[in-house]
Amino acid sequence: IVAEAPGYLQVFSDGSVKRFAPERAHASLESSNGYQSKDVIVDPLKQITARLFLPNTSGSLNSLPVFVYFHGGGFCIGSSTWLGYHQFLGDFSVASKSIVLSIDYRLAPENRLPIAYDDCYTSLEWLSHQVDTEPWLAKADLSHVFLSGDSAGGNIAHQVAIKAMRKEICQVIIKGLLLIHPYFGSEKRTEKELADGAAGDVVMNDLFWRLSIPEGSDRDYFGCNFEMQEVSAAEWCQFPAVTVYIAGLDFLKERGVMYAEFLQKKRVKEVKLVEAEKESHVFHVFHPLSEATRLLQGQMSEFMK
Repeated sequence: IVAEAPGYLQVFSDGSVKRFAPERAHASLESSNGYQSKDVIVDPLKQITARLFLPNTSGSLNSLPVFVYFHGGGFCIGSSTWLGYHQFLGDFSVASKSIVLSIDYRLAPENRLPIAYDDCYTSLEWLSHQVDTEPWLAKADLSHVFLSGDSAGGNIAHQVAIKAMRKEICQVIIKGLLLIHPYFGSEKRTEKELADGAAGDVVMNDLFWRLSIPEGSDRDYFGCNFEMQEVSAAEWCQFPAVTVYIAGLDFLKERGVMYAEFLQKKRVKEVKLVEAEKESHVFHVFHPLSEATRLLQGQMSEFMK
């Protein structure tokens, strides 16, 4: 073993990786809790797949916004099939009256960044191509597409938004970003990272960054440190509206606040910061049926409206 996140993954000297997955959920075409779900193939050659969620309320509506979600896991673990993601996103499709597309991108360290960014951008191209042939997208309103994700997935949503802004995709208009506890970093440590008792969290974060960024890069790689990316003032003016969701007990809270403040300084047209004061990192995945998660789903739904 050359790298290990206990309970999550082990990396071996021959390059192989063992991942420890939590309970999984199967997609079901039968209506359950107000929605149906099914798995689709986005790119068979790159093994990019996704899980679609369709709310039962769709029959009474003429069109539905599309909510594209990228799971977290330090770019190294995670899946749309994990029970927590399945329950959260299924219930959110009902709460927000939206079609949810949850993406399974290729994972590091076998597939280092920017592969995850490219895979997730590909999902938007797939969406634009499939809207006329996939029955579940019959009522999809591609002029109202929202990008979201937790932790590393929030990081991915930011990068996909920049790429989509520069390479217009037929029919797809991104109206907003909803970043949940986004995962960013830098070579310079923050106050929270230098504080007493932070060593364990710092070591774990550094491990995932070391496994995911290109070999030879450091934490000032543009995908880690958002300040290092070249984006013009004109491009920031075109950037979609953003809400950053942070959790009071989350070690990454400080980075989320820094990201929101950075966007405000760049004069992005709408930037909001919403805090769940007594909650921990990605609580909505670990506790998808909790009262705090229901509140988060309501806040996200309001932002989309």
